[in-house]
Amino acid sequence: MEEKTKSNSSIKKVDIKLLVVDDREDNLFSMETILEKDGYIIKTANSGRAALRTLLKEHDFTLILMDVQMPDLNGFETAELIYERDRLKHIPIIFITANDFAEENVFKGYRMGGIDYISKPINPELLRAKVSVFVELYRKNYELKAQEQRLIVANEVLENEITERKNSENKVQVLNQQLLDNIQQLKSTNEELERFAYVASHDLQEPLRKIRLFGDRLEVKYKPVLEGEGMDFLQKIIKASERMQILIKNILAYSKSSVNADAFEETDLNVLVNDILSDLEVYIKQKDAIINISKLPSLNIIPNQFRQLLQNLIINALKFNKENQPPEIKISAEIAKEVSISGIQSKTSEDGFCNIYISDNGIGFEQKYAEQIFTLFKRLHSYDQYEGTGIGLSVCKKIVEKHNGFISAVGEINKGATFIVSLPVKKQNAIEQFA
Repeated sequence: MEEKTKSNSSIKKVDIKLLVVDDREDNLFSMETILEKDGYIIKTANSGRAALRTLLKEHDFTLILMDVQMPDLNGFETAELIYERDRLKHIPIIFITANDFAEENVFKGYRMGGIDYISKPINPELLRAKVSVFVELYRKNYELKAQEQRLIVANEVLENEITERKNSENKVQVLNQQLLDNIQQLKSTNEELERFAYVASHDLQEPLRKIRLFGDRLEVKYKPVLEGEGMDFLQKIIKASERMQILIKNILAYSKSSVNADAFEETDLNVLVNDILSDLEVYIKQKDAIINISKLPSLNIIPNQFRQLLQNLIINALKFNKENQPPEIKISAEIAKEVSISGIQSKTSEDGFCNIYISDNGIGFEQKYAEQIFTLFKRLHSYDQYEGTGIGLSVCKKIVEKHNGFISAVGEINKGATFIVSLPVKKQNAIEQFA
C-alpha cells in the first residue's frame, strides 16, 4: 500500500483523497497514472480487507474506486462492511467491473451504496470525468457545510445580541426564521448539485462530438490554408464550442439554484427545434434520417432546459432505429383539454394542454415498460446493442415536471414509439399558437 500526494492550487479549503481498491497491481498503477495529473491524494489497496484496514485509520476520503471482482471479499461485500460504520457512510463508491452486469446486479450495487459504474477496460477520459464530477460535488458539499456552520454561529451571535439588548420576541423570531430559510436554501442547492452530476456526464457529449468531427476535417483536408470551406468548418467549430460554454454555464446555474419564474421565457419552438437539428446535422446525415416538422407554437418555458429535453428525445429517436431502415421522425403539436399519462390516468384543464409529439419508426418497446423507461439508469437494451447511460429520459421527466407538465410514451415492438410532452397553456393563447 502506498500514497502519492499531488499538489493542486485550485483546492484551497479541502484536500481531495481517493481510495483505489483492486487486486491487480497493474490496474492500480493504471488508475493512479490516469488520475495523478488532477492533483488528488491517492491511496491504494490490493484487497477488500486492505481497504477496510485503511478506513479504520482514515475516514476522510472523497471517493472510493472499488473493483467488483476480487478474491476473498468482492467489491459488494467490501462496500457492505464499509457502510456498516456510520463515519464511513458519507463516502461514495464507484464500482469498476469487467462484466456486463445484469439488472439485478446493478441494483445490488446501488443498494450497497454505489453511485456509479465504470466498465473495464477503463476509458481514461471517462474515468477522469466521472471522478471530477463527484469531486466537484464533494467540494460544493464542503462549502455548503462550512456556510451552514457560519450561519449557525451567526445565529448564536444574533441570539446573544438580541438577549443582551433585550429586543422584542418578534424580532428574535424574524431573524431566526431568516437564518432557517437560508439553511433550507443551502440544502435545496445541494440537491440540485446532485442532479447536475448526472446531467453533466450525459448531455454535454453532443457538442463535443461535433467539435471533434469538424476539427478532424479541418486538420486533414485544410491544414495548409484555411480558406473557403475550411473557414466554414472553423466557424462551425467556434459556434459549437461557444454553445458548449453556454450550455455548461446554464447547467451550472441550474445546479446552484432552484428554478424561479424569471427563468421562464416566451419561446418559439420552431426556432428551438431548428437550432437542435442544426447541432445534430452530422448525426442526422450519418443516419440518413428523414425529419418532418409541423408548425409548432410559442410557449412560456425555460429555453435551455427545454432545448435539452427536445434534443434528448430526438437523439433517442435517431439512435433506436431499425437495422437497414433510415429513421423517420415526426415532430408536431396540438392543444387538448385532457392528457392521458401512460394510458393509466388522465389530467384535465379548462385552459388546455399543449401536447408535443416526437414519433419515430424505430424498434419501439413493449408498452408495459412505458413508465419504467423514465426511471434513472433504466435500460431496455444492453450497451453492446445501443450506447447510452439510462439517464436521458429521466432527465426529460425532471425538466417536464419543472414546467408543471407531464411526459408519457406509447410504443410497440418494431413499430416505433411516440413520446408526448404535455404542458399547461393559457386559454387566451391556445388558438393563437397555431395561427
